[in-house]
Amino acid sequence: MQYSSDIRDAQNNAIETTVGVSPTLTVYSGSAPANCAAADTGTVLAIGTLPSDWMAASSAGVVGKTGAWTLTGQAGAGAGTAGTHFRIKAGANCKIQGTFGVAQEMVPDNNSIANGQTVTINSFNVTRGNA
Repeated sequence: MQYSSDIRDAQNNAIETTVGVSPTLTVYSGSAPANCAAADTGTVLAIGTLPSDWMAASSAGVVGKTGAWTLTGQAGAGAGTAGTHFRIKAGANCKIQGTFGVAQEMVPDNNSIANGQTVTINSFNVTRGNA
């Protein structure tokens, strides 16, 4: 099945609408859960609240982050631990999860996170493909 760009853009734009404003972003170490319905796994390394408008408008089937996405390193990060996966949540409910790190689905300024460190997310994009 193939979709036009306007349908792919509408699908992408529904992400922010469905998740809502100012969701939380948490970065973990360890193995990721099987899916968003599964319980959190790993050690919490960093947490932050995303901006109220956190995704740009989709164009040509690609949507990316907008605004500054910053997190704060948590006690579990210790002196420096590599993040492996993330979860974006509305309240306690996981809405999006994926890989975290250099060349992963979510790319930080520094993948080694320490307690109290500010972590900036440099890149996060969703691409709606056509089969």
